[in-house]
Amino acid sequence: MSRSVLQYTTREGDRWDLIAHRYYGNALLIDGLIAANPHLPIAEAFAAGLTVLVPVLTAKPQTAQADMPPWLR
Repeated sequence: MSRSVLQYTTREGDRWDLIAHRYYGNALLIDGLIAANPHLPIAEAFAAGLTVLVPVLTAKPQTAQADMPPWLR
C-alpha cells in the first residue's frame, strides 16, 4: 500500500513546527514529519535547499452526531 508524500524544499530558518503548520495547519504534528525524514537532522532550524518528505494525512471518518456525547455535538 503506497502512501502519498509531498516534497518540500527548505528555506533558510525553516523548522519542523513551521513545516507542520504550513502543511497540516497544526505546528504540533511534527512526529510524522520527523519519522518520514530520518535523513534530516533534528535541528533547531534547517539550512536552505534540504528536501523534506511530507506525508499526506488522511482525514478521519466523521462520527455521526447521534453517536457523539451531547457536549460534543
